[in-house]
Amino acid sequence: MQKQWIFLFLFCFALGSAVAQDAEEKKQEEPVYGWENKFIGTLNLTQTSLSNWTKGGDNAWSWQANINGTFTEKQENFNWANTIQLLYGNSKIGSADPKKSDDQIFLESVYTHRLGNSVNPYVGVSLMTQFTTGYDYQVEPPVAVSGFFDPGYIREGLGIEYSPSDQFNTRVGFALRQTVANIYAERYSDDPETEEIEKFSNKPGAESVTNFNANLSELIVYVTKLELFSELKSIDDTVVRWDNVISSKVAEYISVSFNFKLYYEPRVSKMRQLSQTLAVGLTYSFL
Repeated sequence: MQKQWIFLFLFCFALGSAVAQDAEEKKQEEPVYGWENKFIGTLNLTQTSLSNWTKGGDNAWSWQANINGTFTEKQENFNWANTIQLLYGNSKIGSADPKKSDDQIFLESVYTHRLGNSVNPYVGVSLMTQFTTGYDYQVEPPVAVSGFFDPGYIREGLGIEYSPSDQFNTRVGFALRQTVANIYAERYSDDPETEEIEKFSNKPGAESVTNFNANLSELIVYVTKLELFSELKSIDDTVVRWDNVISSKVAEYISVSFNFKLYYEPRVSKMRQLSQTLAVGLTYSFL
């Protein structure tokens, strides 16, 4: 299992290094300092309505809203990058109750001190949780298994970042990972070796975060982010979050996107968690 995560990391690293090498061969431009902000919102809608449809079927609708923001201050001696990702979606088939299909809150802030080359020290913090209650629909009736900040994941890290280009960066360092839970603490934050149910856990370990983005064509963009966290006392139990997005702009306010996510946390499930979404919808850039 561990070898597969190492392969993913090396794949992203090799891909980014190739792009960085190509960028270095091009003419260097004068650096531009100051704030660089981007705030994009997308709304995807799907609706099916049937009336006297003899071939069978049922009415259905679904929607998904996605907000991505990056706020980066670039200066000669430091780089401060802030990211916000908000995602929520719902779907309904026939007379069944609506079901949540997507739900995520992700915030990240990374401060990098520039030493004049591609390898620099960093400190960073991230937070991940969800908006509303999540249910297990594989049982009847459905059972609630998560909620807002139940669990919530917070991670602080410091180490070394390698950033040869604006398209690629990877960082490795020491990290602390906190898990906060309440109603579902036994599932997410509790230590099974103790009698008391802990609603808070703090685990030291090592982190690796790799970001890569590339313009595959004038209209197609690929963005990937791979996060790895391993506890010091159980290095083989690696928490993995791998997010991939391919998006294409087909008109001024219309885009097509494909999102593939892989999540693995051995404490919650010994199997990989996979999510994929293909969507066509409205997109608007606020900044």
